[in-house]
Amino acid sequence: MFTLKKGYEPKEVEGKWYRYWKEKGFFSPKGSGEPFVIVIPPPNITGKIHMGHGLNLSLQDFSTRFQRMRGKDVLWLPGEDHAGIATQNVVEKMLHAQGQSRESLGRDAFVQRTWEWANEYREKIRTQIESIGCSVDWSRDRFTLDEGLNRAVRKVFVELYKEGLIYKGKYLVNWCPRCHTVLSDEEVEYQDVPSSLWTIAYPVKGSEERVLVATTRPETMLGDTAVAVNPSDERYAHLVGKTLVLPLMHREIPVIADHFVDKEFGTGAVKVTPAHDPNDYQMGVRHELAMIEVIDSKGFMGSEAGKYEGLSWKDAREQVVQDLQQQGLLVEIKPYSHSVGHCYRCDSMIDPRLSDQWFVSMKPLAKRAMEVVESKQVVFHPARWEKVYSNWLTEIRDWCISRQLWWGHRIPVWYCQDCGHVNVQEETPHVCAHCGSANLQQDPDVLDTWFSSALWPFSTLGWPEQTEDLEKYYPTSLLVTGFDIIFFWVSRMIIMGLKFMDDVPFRDVYITQLIRDKKGRKMSKSLGNGIDPIEVVESYGADAMRFTLAMLAAQGRDINLDVKAMESFQHFANKIWNAARFSLMHLEKRETDRSLDKDLLTLQDQWILTGLAHTVETVTRALEAYDYNQAARALYDFFWNQFCDWYLESIKPILYDSSNPALVQNTLQVLLNVLDTSLRLMHPFMPFITEEIWEKLPLDSPEEALIVARWPQSEQVPRYEQEHGSFERLVQVIRGVRNVRAELQMSPSLELDLAVVKLQDDGFFCPESVVLVQSLARVGKVEFVAQKPPRSATAFVDAGCQVFVRAGELVDWECEKERIKKEVQKADVDVKHFEKKLANRKFLENADPTVVEETRQKHQEAIVHFQKMRTLLEDFEGAE
Repeated sequence: MFTLKKGYEPKEVEGKWYRYWKEKGFFSPKGSGEPFVIVIPPPNITGKIHMGHGLNLSLQDFSTRFQRMRGKDVLWLPGEDHAGIATQNVVEKMLHAQGQSRESLGRDAFVQRTWEWANEYREKIRTQIESIGCSVDWSRDRFTLDEGLNRAVRKVFVELYKEGLIYKGKYLVNWCPRCHTVLSDEEVEYQDVPSSLWTIAYPVKGSEERVLVATTRPETMLGDTAVAVNPSDERYAHLVGKTLVLPLMHREIPVIADHFVDKEFGTGAVKVTPAHDPNDYQMGVRHELAMIEVIDSKGFMGSEAGKYEGLSWKDAREQVVQDLQQQGLLVEIKPYSHSVGHCYRCDSMIDPRLSDQWFVSMKPLAKRAMEVVESKQVVFHPARWEKVYSNWLTEIRDWCISRQLWWGHRIPVWYCQDCGHVNVQEETPHVCAHCGSANLQQDPDVLDTWFSSALWPFSTLGWPEQTEDLEKYYPTSLLVTGFDIIFFWVSRMIIMGLKFMDDVPFRDVYITQLIRDKKGRKMSKSLGNGIDPIEVVESYGADAMRFTLAMLAAQGRDINLDVKAMESFQHFANKIWNAARFSLMHLEKRETDRSLDKDLLTLQDQWILTGLAHTVETVTRALEAYDYNQAARALYDFFWNQFCDWYLESIKPILYDSSNPALVQNTLQVLLNVLDTSLRLMHPFMPFITEEIWEKLPLDSPEEALIVARWPQSEQVPRYEQEHGSFERLVQVIRGVRNVRAELQMSPSLELDLAVVKLQDDGFFCPESVVLVQSLARVGKVEFVAQKPPRSATAFVDAGCQVFVRAGELVDWECEKERIKKEVQKADVDVKHFEKKLANRKFLENADPTVVEETRQKHQEAIVHFQKMRTLLEDFEGAE
């Protein structure tokens, strides 16, 4: 009735249980306790789930399932991000392959085509999230571009505009000539690019003197409006305030002094092109310089570039360099590598350029956002990320929120074509609020994707409507995200939550680990070293992948992931299955409606129950603190090392002995209790296999499903600390006997005799203990003696007793002594080898952290082996 199939097949189990949970509505809030809420970091619809997503989603599910089982009112709200730049790029490429373009379609048709594509890929993202086992409430699925979020976005824009916190201005922005849109500073990725450093001579007006200027962008000199020097640079002090003649353009420009200039860079004099360099722009503002744009939005030279108009910037660079050489103004060209910004989506080189854009004034909003972290209203895990967050807010710049795209939230601004009035309002106007004209034109730009994402914790709950969900589930409990979007997203959600909800958007922020490959390299398409979590699920099962990630997810440490690690925890899943299968075969004999008889508990029962209580306590405390790997390690150690390796083995003689039915029934009750509790503890990490097994348990009062079963309470599990310590000593004795057997190369089937010297009368070696040692260590006679017998090997020593294996004639003592001497010498060499390696500072600083950790582990293993062999050698030498 309660049997399991011979082997565990994840594919047969996972789909079945996910559908069951979903159909039963277990993912929707049902608990009567306090709310526990997570809003999912919405994955971009343009990509597949990668292993970073796999980790992020798994960690969220661990906490969600844990809190659901504790009876909390749990909501894990899913959603997807419309990914403005990336999605538009993908759809445009698709259209190009079909011989079309967005311009040929027109804006409305293009947006409609993009919606069709987006809906298809949203479904694909959802399927991937389901395959990992995420218990999200799909009935509340949201999209950053859905109508509800559009209402929220418009309201926020209009209110911030009315308060003067949103404004439009000409500003130097990061411009992508391929995507034809502005990018935020955080969307620019810097790469070292091999180039040249050109040194150009600028003539001083009315003099033979020339100022040498070094630049990495000679084509932008056409837009120079000054040359700057450091005010403390004596070489140029006499020139400050003088006029230079701009080569090729013959325009007069001043020499200015500015502390920004680095005297050590190049010649110490720098050209100032305010319209095409962010640092030059700041100098231009400080010194009220003209801002001349010479490169247009597509990367071609504009009308201000004189005879170079119409050339691409690359062609213009070649022509400018050639003309400077012909005029004798190019002094030097030398190789030079420097960091250049690239578009994070299409990898095109960024062109800083002046542009009319919409901005949010951030400094007035940032102060309170810093205070809530300082006062621990929002807590970062690990805490070190708080400083990163605060430092960024301290230096925060205004946020450019407009993007030159068609896919996204259209900016709610309409310009009157008759009177010029700017109409900013939530609903689409039909006439101008100033003159009544119907001749209105909406701003063509859309909002930065992060603008709608910043509202995610409250817009997804129904804001600006005062919904029941909003009242009940805001603020949320936990945000799980990566360190790379603390600036993009975390800080902006806190700012917007405080501004529009007057409360923080979440209480805890867990910053996930960065997943690297097994060599410690960042995963990337170019290296081809990425690991697809969906392929991992196909090969090893979702439970094995989830538990692997849990075991590796130590706070504040990157994860070097080898896909082979999944095999270890696939074995763990099989171990759970086989242990449950063995248990269920015997539990069929259990009498129903039995309670535990404490008077019939054996030493191993008391030991496993105490260990279980400790494990419940450890796992609960770890999950409360988001120490997922500590919880997973505690579960692994308890179930494999204690329950499977020791408890199940120790009760086999009882289960197969029919002479004491009451003892058998009590042992079965302990077995059922421990298996039931273990499955509950493991469920957040391994939901599929645990639900499949738990359904088979012969519980007297079964709950509806494990996903909504009660979380164990450590105080409800009986503890026997003294007995727990006694059994732990027995485990050490048995291990010692097994080690002697292995070191002396004795047959596993050979029955050994023991001699025990009692140093204290502590009742340790009672008849029950003797039976356990005999059963688990394949021991025959156990004799109590006054001192160590001749020709015996030490198995165990502590303050209470000494245990020796009577080797006698079972081994060739002389031969074994020589062999063990060599083993001791070899072990000593190994210890010293690892000690030397770990004392090498260069190795510790330069080696892969995984290799260093493996070396430390091997060092400890070598020490243990050396000590064991030396003790054994002392036994042999003492026998002479």
